[in-house]
Order: sequence, then C-alpha cells, then structure tokens
Amino acid sequence: MLKAIKTVYLIKQVFFMKKLLIASTSTVHGKSYLEYILPELSEFFKGVNEILFIPYARPGGITHDAYTEKASAAFEKINIRVRGIHEYTNPFGAINSAKGIFTGGGNTFLLLKQLYDIKVISSLKNVVENGTPYFGTSAGSNITGLTIQNTNDMPIIYPPSFTSFGFINFNINPHYLDPDPNSKHMGETRETRINEFHTLNKIPVLGLREGSWLQVKGSKITLKGPLFARLFQQGKQAVELAPESDLSFLM
Repeated sequence: MLKAIKTVYLIKQVFFMKKLLIASTSTVHGKSYLEYILPELSEFFKGVNEILFIPYARPGGITHDAYTEKASAAFEKINIRVRGIHEYTNPFGAINSAKGIFTGGGNTFLLLKQLYDIKVISSLKNVVENGTPYFGTSAGSNITGLTIQNTNDMPIIYPPSFTSFGFINFNINPHYLDPDPNSKHMGETRETRINEFHTLNKIPVLGLREGSWLQVKGSKITLKGPLFARLFQQGKQAVELAPESDLSFLM
C-alpha cells in the first residue's frame, strides 16, 4: 500500500511539475523580438500548438491587440498560435484551458494591477503550479518572484499589493546593468538600489542580464544563456553565477 502511494506521488511530481522560462528581456541587441530565444521556446512549448498571451504590461502604451499581434508574428516562426487573454469573455476559462502561457514585458505595476483587477491571480498561480508551461519576459518575469519590488519600472499606477506569484522564492531584477566605471552619471546604479532594498528586506534578488533566462523544472532552477547573473542576498557580498549554475538552493 505504501509503495503504491509513493508511486502515485512520483507520477504526480512528473506530470504536475512547474515548468517556467523566466527571461530578462524579449529582445537583445541586433535581433528581432524574441528571435534570440525562439530555439529554446520551440523545445519548451514542444507539443503545444496554441498559447495564451497576457499583454497587460503594454510597453510604450501599445494596445492589447497590437501587442498580441507582435507576439503572434514571433511565435508563428515556430508554428505556435497566440491568442490574447483580453479576447476572451471568460478569462478564467482561458487560463484553465491554456496549453501554455506567455506574459510579455512592459510596465510591471500596470501588469500586476490588471491581473488583480480581473481577479485571476489565484487561477494563474494554480495552473502554473500544476504544470502549464509559463514563459515570461521582463515584467512577465518580475511577477514570477515573491514581489515586484525589484522592477526597474516607474509606478505609473498602483496594484493592490506588490505581492506576485512566488513561483520562485526570490525576486528578479531584469535588464540588470553593471556600473560603468567610465560613466560621468552620478545617479544610483542597479546594485545600489538592490542594496538599499536589502536594508529593509530579506528576499534574495537575482540580477538577470539581457540575453539570460532561468529554466525552472519543479524545484530545480538553472541559469541559461551566455552571461553570468549577479545574486544579491541581505548581509552578504553579491556573487556572480556562471551559465548553467544551479539556483535550486534559493528555493
């Protein structure tokens, strides 16, 4: 009996394992939208012919329709259809029936507020925790952490809470930039702002450089792409993590 219970548990772990790609950016220098990561996405969404797109972050104020068309044009190259969540009269049904989910970048505050406003936070969290593949870029990656407090965005609007999905047990700072020793700019660096965050908060923060992403399979997290990432933890010196590093210790 005990052996049977263990077998069922292992089967559930395999079939209902979290599966995420958490990317710093949608676009890298010299390439078109999502071009650099399309080979990875083709494998990540293998067997999926249509995904649900969440366009609420609206970069530059782009409309939901125009943003969805942009995502569609990219995913068409790997034979995947895209449909925006705003096209559905029942967003809960759209989420629950989705074979895969993509949340695009833009303004993280606007994105999270809209998700709270239409009351889909619990539904999204449930389907992703139970195995629906989730891909996020920039703002769509910010919301995979515990809070959105380490976004680079201006708070153009306020969500009811900074608490986000907590798919990973730390926060993301996408588009992470290193200080330029030759710059005459006297404003705060990303590192300064993250260190300020850690004077009041214990949540670890990963500075994810453009062109890098995290691969999440269950409780295993691997840094992917050609660049190092910078990990900040309260009371510790920041450390550089090499590509293919295992970040599971943060979970």
